[in-house]
Amino acid sequence: METTSPENRVEAYIRNVAAAIEQIEREGIKSEVIDIAKAYLKDSMYYLSRGDTFTALATIAYAEGLLDALRLLGMANFRWSKTDELLQKAGNKVFVAGTFEIIHPGHIAYLRHAWSLGRVIAVVARDSTVRRIKGRDVIIPENQRLEVLSNIVYVHKARLGYEDDMFRVVEEERPNIILLGPNQPFNDDAIRNELRKRGLDNVQVIRFNDYLECPLCSTTKILRTISNRFNQE
Repeated sequence: METTSPENRVEAYIRNVAAAIEQIEREGIKSEVIDIAKAYLKDSMYYLSRGDTFTALATIAYAEGLLDALRLLGMANFRWSKTDELLQKAGNKVFVAGTFEIIHPGHIAYLRHAWSLGRVIAVVARDSTVRRIKGRDVIIPENQRLEVLSNIVYVHKARLGYEDDMFRVVEEERPNIILLGPNQPFNDDAIRNELRKRGLDNVQVIRFNDYLECPLCSTTKILRTISNRFNQE
């Protein structure tokens, strides 16, 4: 994809505002104005993910104006990022995959990190694939899981995987980066070897290791908790 396309330029604009908000929040600055800017940021990400570039541009411009006003008033101190670096990220395709059965904070951390690297292509495992790998029937059917994932602002595109060959979708999407989750049972080197066999040796394979600790950051734990409470009642 041409990195200077209007869509990529708007995405770079969005990433610049997101980076500025992160700088402000790291300083511990809190303000209702910042909350409003974050709301505009989320709106802009959503509109861009739906292909509405014009509305995405309008909403992110509001967010930028609010942040600049805070800086001019001496209430925040941040620096805008270099446009060239942001355009490069906007041109990246970042491939993620998973069951995404019950969305929890661990999923959001994974998808947010993927978005920080580029445009996210999320692949939802088929019901039969989940059954084969996890040894149980899936609770949430594949089309419903796909619908939920499609409406997360960090995801540019969501699609179903294939039942017979998990690399087939990689060949179709041609990502720059494959981001593996912290608990996904794949061997990184084995994936790289298979990619080389298919002429995809330029794809970078990395793993997201920033595992989020929370009581129910696991679909299995969520299902077990629901089952235990149901049985108690």
